[in-house]
Amino acid sequence: MKKMIIASTSTVHGSTYLEYLLPTLKLHFKGVKELLFIPYARPSGISYDTYTAIAKKAFSNLNIDVKGIHEFENTKEAIKNSEAIFTGGGNTFELVNQLYKNEVLIVLKEIIDNGTPYLGTSAGSNICGVNMKNTNDMPIVYPPSFTTLGCIPFNINAHYLDPIEGSTHMGETRDTRIKEFHVFNDTPVLGLREGSWLEVANDAVFLRGKLTARLFEQNKQPIELKSGGLINEF
Repeated sequence: MKKMIIASTSTVHGSTYLEYLLPTLKLHFKGVKELLFIPYARPSGISYDTYTAIAKKAFSNLNIDVKGIHEFENTKEAIKNSEAIFTGGGNTFELVNQLYKNEVLIVLKEIIDNGTPYLGTSAGSNICGVNMKNTNDMPIVYPPSFTTLGCIPFNINAHYLDPIEGSTHMGETRDTRIKEFHVFNDTPVLGLREGSWLEVANDAVFLRGKLTARLFEQNKQPIELKSGGLINEF
């Protein structure tokens, strides 16, 4: 039975790292003493040790110890033996590249499908979908494949931004980019706004947080989904 929290972001405006999610994570990781952190996405290019220290500080509020996957000689066994997993945000291309390089994508999916509690934020949420094609990140490296975990039957566009009325910016909006994606792909895409997250319980996916999310499907008009609702009936 899958047990996942898939969050658009780790930090909302005016709060510290994971602060807004702590009440949810306290329940999600109930009984967990040690969590395995996957720092491969390296936001701003920080080191694995620095990133793990940030996660460790946040989870100290829940009395949960954190160890980085890079601290283990055998990464596959580290995942298999973990009580819980957290994959942080950063660059999705590098995250997926390292998951393939270390040959841990399949084992990560297996333990999530078997019920190991999982938290993903930003890039760590992008990998929960069918593929990583709706990330906002620059392709700084070239992973062997764009295929990701497929734990949910759609893709995530994290940090989703609505078009700003009256803006003079001439670049493409998120809506435009996702429309371009749907010319060649039929995978649904969920625009997940800042401060929103998904709660996955086995095959049920619920939207949580105060905001709606925007669902895009091929050859259909986008629709707004209300928080608290079941959203995986495509």
